[in-house]
Amino acid sequence: MRVTHQAARAGFWTEWLSRHLPPQLRTRISGVIERDGTLVICAESAAWSARLRYSIQELEPQIRAAAAGVTEVQVRVLPRD
Repeated sequence: MRVTHQAARAGFWTEWLSRHLPPQLRTRISGVIERDGTLVICAESAAWSARLRYSIQELEPQIRAAAAGVTEVQVRVLPRD
């Protein structure tokens, strides 16, 4: 049940981010996880992570409005296989 919920939330955030981020950034996202009030957005490299972090800072109020349970947003590096 928890895995299904996490997959649904990841799908929600992937869709949300695809509508709010520029195309060059959204294609560089390698994963999205929402857990315990923290939204973790992963970029495929350190360079893209820095660019994504800047854009996410600007979107953070909208992210919190989209999901009241999100209290923290983090951007991390997760290389693609």
